[in-house]
Amino acid sequence: MTAAVMENLELLAGAPAGVERLRSLILELAATGQLVATEGESRQLRIDEFCTVQGGIQKTPLRAPVSHHFPYLRVANVQRGRIDVASLERYELTPDELERWRLVPGDLLIVEGNGSESEIGRCAVWRGEVSDCVYQNHLMRVRPSAEACIDFLAMYLNSPVGSAHMRRLAITTSGLFNLSVGKIRSIPVRLPPLPEQHRIVAKVDELMALCDRLEARQQDAEAAHARLVQALLDSLTQARDAEEFQTCWQRVAEQFDAVFTTDGSVDSLKQTVMQIGVEGRLCAGAPRSTWQLKTINEFCTVQGGIQKTPLRAPVRHHFPYLRVANVQRGRIDVAQLERYELAPDELDRWRLYAGDLLIVEGNGSETEIGRCAIWHGEVDDCVYQNHLMRVRPTDDDAVEYLALYLNSPVGTAHMRRLAITTSGLFNLSVGKIRSIPVELPPPAEQRRIVAKVTELLALCDQLKARIAAARAKHAQLAEALVAQAVAG
Repeated sequence: MTAAVMENLELLAGAPAGVERLRSLILELAATGQLVATEGESRQLRIDEFCTVQGGIQKTPLRAPVSHHFPYLRVANVQRGRIDVASLERYELTPDELERWRLVPGDLLIVEGNGSESEIGRCAVWRGEVSDCVYQNHLMRVRPSAEACIDFLAMYLNSPVGSAHMRRLAITTSGLFNLSVGKIRSIPVRLPPLPEQHRIVAKVDELMALCDRLEARQQDAEAAHARLVQALLDSLTQARDAEEFQTCWQRVAEQFDAVFTTDGSVDSLKQTVMQIGVEGRLCAGAPRSTWQLKTINEFCTVQGGIQKTPLRAPVRHHFPYLRVANVQRGRIDVAQLERYELAPDELDRWRLYAGDLLIVEGNGSETEIGRCAIWHGEVDDCVYQNHLMRVRPTDDDAVEYLALYLNSPVGTAHMRRLAITTSGLFNLSVGKIRSIPVELPPPAEQRRIVAKVTELLALCDQLKARIAAARAKHAQLAEALVAQAVAG
């Protein structure tokens, strides 16, 4: 490996997906003869010039039963660089079939086809993990001659060089990806002398072990950072009184740039800001004794949306129509709006007005249940589907605070408890939304809390933008080093 790469391993490993990219670079340099000093002349050979290649046995329910059952490798068992024998099927074979398809240690197994282009041709060496094992017809067995090291061939085929060649061979006229025994036999391989193959494999193993250590160090550092972030944020939510809270808040504020250095940590900070906002800790304003506990039904009207069905009689009026996908947490996305036929009286019933709050009724993800956003009148005469619920506060000032409350950890936890069904799914209803209790500060206090939370969330967005810019710069430097190494 080039001196520049070795000197900058930490930089490469710390880039986005850095260790994964470093592993790929090691394999690419090994496959192109740039990893170790060359001591002998390499030959360009087709695989069938130094290996035998054979397809696997086809499993079919029509086979005549026999008394011999043997372990049977499927595509799922062959991962890139490793064989997974945790879950092996068994298959009936006659003695002559076992003899033909039995694997021996040192065989290479290659996946014939896969829906993913990046996974086509993945391969691994069979080390004799279990006795008398055979393999299915969607795998191909490559058995090398004495002049080839099977670990070198596996390394070559799993490298970016070998993978790219197999992808080019695998593409079909229908745009699918499929390899065959004939295509595998035709793959050209740069084959150095056998001692050099062993030296290259040994160097690759050494550098992969180094990557493992770098990755472990990163994971330890990330875990320590996550614990630090959580401890700082917990100090805010668990402060016993206003004085302790201010001390903890000052500590957090002083370390914004030093501690909140990842997207995850900033997201956690956002959640904490919203939580302490609706708990009345963020602003020194009206005392909690002046807050009122009300259900949403006491200060809002709640209504479900219109059901879209192909059986409706066609009418001439088409109007924009909000779906679940348009309502994200804290924002409405109108980049892609469907349109829906409505009669004039239906438009009056389901038309949205600026200041309406839209809540998602159900979602497969527990974390997304009840996400909501305020409609600001982005388009005229817009309606909403039946999987959304419209909440219209009787006091216009309350909608901003209500949206903050429902999107905060306090509100989302309450909605998750309400939403769970006997089947374990998550679903909200108009009735459940109406029953949600909300501690409402006086209107002036609501405005102060919303303003402060909005200010701090904007600061969080600025932090994330700086993190993204630093990450992009880091990635550019890493890619420049990789390009330099590959160019030789």
